[in-house]
Amino acid sequence: MEQARGNLDASTHSPDAIGELARLFLRLGIVAFGGPAAHIAMMEDEVVRRRQWLSHADFLDMLGATNLIPGPNSTEMAIHIGYRRAGWKGLVVAGLCFIVPAVLITLAVAWAYVKFGAMPQAQALLYGIKPVIIAVVIQALWRLGRTALRDRGLIALGVLAVIASFLGVDELVVLFGAGIIMAAYRWMRLRFPHDASIGAVAIVPKLTLLKAVVAGAAPFSLMALFLFFLKVGAVLFGSGYVLLAFIQADLVDRLHWLTKAQLLDAVAVGQITPGPVFSTATFVGYLLGGVPGATVSTIGIFLPSFIFVALSGIALPYLRRSPITAAFLDGVNVGALALMVLVTWQLGVAAMFDFTTIALAVVSAFLLLRFQLNSAWVIVMGGIVGILALG
Repeated sequence: MEQARGNLDASTHSPDAIGELARLFLRLGIVAFGGPAAHIAMMEDEVVRRRQWLSHADFLDMLGATNLIPGPNSTEMAIHIGYRRAGWKGLVVAGLCFIVPAVLITLAVAWAYVKFGAMPQAQALLYGIKPVIIAVVIQALWRLGRTALRDRGLIALGVLAVIASFLGVDELVVLFGAGIIMAAYRWMRLRFPHDASIGAVAIVPKLTLLKAVVAGAAPFSLMALFLFFLKVGAVLFGSGYVLLAFIQADLVDRLHWLTKAQLLDAVAVGQITPGPVFSTATFVGYLLGGVPGATVSTIGIFLPSFIFVALSGIALPYLRRSPITAAFLDGVNVGALALMVLVTWQLGVAAMFDFTTIALAVVSAFLLLRFQLNSAWVIVMGGIVGILALG
């Protein structure tokens, strides 16, 4: 098992490690469309299969850890990878290089929105890219699943986690529940090694998303904007769409800093820009306070992720040394894959609705799984097909 895990050897802190991280995550920050599931799939393709910086088991451990802490999962994966590859410098470089391209692109879109009063249209591009994203995520699910679902117990847990996800069970319940069940099962097997019939039954309390509360309307200020996004970044679990719920509740309904039309436009920005969906905060910040507003919003929303990953990255190797906590991480990994299955299904329903999009998804999946093509080039191909198909 130890050999299957990543090796933090001399190559990890090689002289060009920082440069390698910067080049990789700058490119991903420019071409990584499709949301966190697609971003994570592209990272797995780059750092596990192509560069072999991490094993599949290491990558799954990081994925499980990011699902247990607040913040944007794909950004936190970039930060984790940077830390494992080049220490504290890598942590900062990988995170910033993944975030900055999305922020700059979002800032340009926000400028055009304010100046011209309309969103640049990108339906043709998204028409071709979205089906390819489905294929990219399926490729990652296939590879990660072969590592995570390595025995019948984990497979059975995975089936239960997928069913729970589709039934609408809170994602934290799925993650922590799967981890607790596996830890309890491992503890029972260690305590009663001769009783093969013993299973683990865990009663998992319902975990609810912490909701940001701002007491009453308040005049706009850069400090208040920074604190709002800092708070959201520190408590928000789930996808970038949960961020929109926070903005709706506080900035639209409670503080009246934004209109509902502006919020809908922020949703569109999150769809047509690459990189983290949390860069929507940059768009909102620019609308409210120009470049200074965009700056404080971006820092506020992403800063907690660097702190959380730094703490969890230190603790992760120690958690693997205990059979009980290792089983907990195995369960969390299975739960994370179950959530990715749900996201893939939801994205697929929205992305594949005619012959062209279905054909794009099928052909892309074949190219990725059969010929192991770089996912970035397949996404570019999908965008070109979309533009040609819709003119």
